[in-house]
Amino acid sequence: MSNYEIGLTMFGGVLAMLILRVPVAVSMLVAGGLGYAAILGWAPLLANLKTLMFSRFSSYTLSIIPLFLLMGEFATKSGMSTGLFRCARAYLGHRPGGLALATIGGCAAFGALCGSSIATAATMTHVAGPEMRRHGYSGALTTGTLAGGGTLGILIPPSVILVIYALYTEQSIGALFVAAMIPGLLAVLGYMAVIWVYVKISPQSAPTAERHGWAIRLRETRAVWSAGLVFFVVVGGIYNGWFSPTEAAAIGAVAVGLLGVVNGTIRWRQFQEAVQSTAINTAFIFLILLGAELFSSALALTRMPAELSAQIVALELPPYAIISIILLVYLVLGCVLESLAMVLLTLPVFVPVVLGLDLGMSPAQTLIWFGILVLIAVEVGMISPPFGLNLFVINSMTKDVPMSATYLGVAGFCIVDILRLALLMLVPGLTLWLTGVS
Repeated sequence: MSNYEIGLTMFGGVLAMLILRVPVAVSMLVAGGLGYAAILGWAPLLANLKTLMFSRFSSYTLSIIPLFLLMGEFATKSGMSTGLFRCARAYLGHRPGGLALATIGGCAAFGALCGSSIATAATMTHVAGPEMRRHGYSGALTTGTLAGGGTLGILIPPSVILVIYALYTEQSIGALFVAAMIPGLLAVLGYMAVIWVYVKISPQSAPTAERHGWAIRLRETRAVWSAGLVFFVVVGGIYNGWFSPTEAAAIGAVAVGLLGVVNGTIRWRQFQEAVQSTAINTAFIFLILLGAELFSSALALTRMPAELSAQIVALELPPYAIISIILLVYLVLGCVLESLAMVLLTLPVFVPVVLGLDLGMSPAQTLIWFGILVLIAVEVGMISPPFGLNLFVINSMTKDVPMSATYLGVAGFCIVDILRLALLMLVPGLTLWLTGVS
């Protein structure tokens, strides 16, 4: 078997193990280890493993992951999601589809503190789902809105997926966060447009809620202004160079935690739960990173990514046609794989291919632009019927809504997502404009 065939076998082996429900970290460790040993032997593999873990995890930059996870846990435990939804409802609830619009606004605001799609979807389903159903919203609009809004958790910075992508491709975390700002705003506006059209077509699906006066609006705004301040300090601080992304994550985690303590929503038990959950999720992510590192090392030895890149370039397809095929692969994989696993599994193969294309951009611009496209493709895959993971999370929490209704409700959001993905692919300036990367 040639090295190239070993590389293809490794990739296929990982996919086969994932289908058999083997944990993604174990799948990549097994495939990477066997591939490495097949090329260099068992002794070099053991020698590599001896130093691999320290060389990977001794990086100071990696501390940003548990810090952002802790910030998200504090935001969840302190009930900020409820306050953000109530604030958005005070301003938008009286409009047609107002509670759905408020849910999108709440998801965007909570996503700015959480950084996880599934966590945002689950939290906002618990907060906004019963409220929409109580006011007579249809099951399709309710679950479709929650599924679409949940994806804002990984798009609105800070995003754990973007941090992982930045570390893998050796790009600026701050630049990727800034690059996600305009796509994130387009997502919010697009989702609100879907709700507006939905309500125009089916007015009975979203009865109008009560109108709140300015006294209530100002009260709800005062209750959540601190959360907005944390977001602007964290992202604005990174953008303006006041502190590094890691320092920003630490400041954000401490600030959100202190806000919860001051408001009385985080006590010793909630603090313990947040720290424990952060430790578990960090260990899970780091184990996946270790498996991805070994898998990438073995793939590099096979030279399969480089040869595959050369073969694709030799096809002389238009560069954007190749990018479209790659994004289509992400849309399909997003239906069956968790977002982090999907990104780490495919980057060793796709990054060399993308860098080999003549896109008229510098390598740094190409990687930042491609990273945002990957992020959006991943989020679309997570809400695409029939197997989008977010759909199952939401449907399990709204047992009175059949899955068929959820599929119907999320269709419009998927269409808008694909249109947004196409727009950002064809107009890279929308992604790169604020970054200043040349």
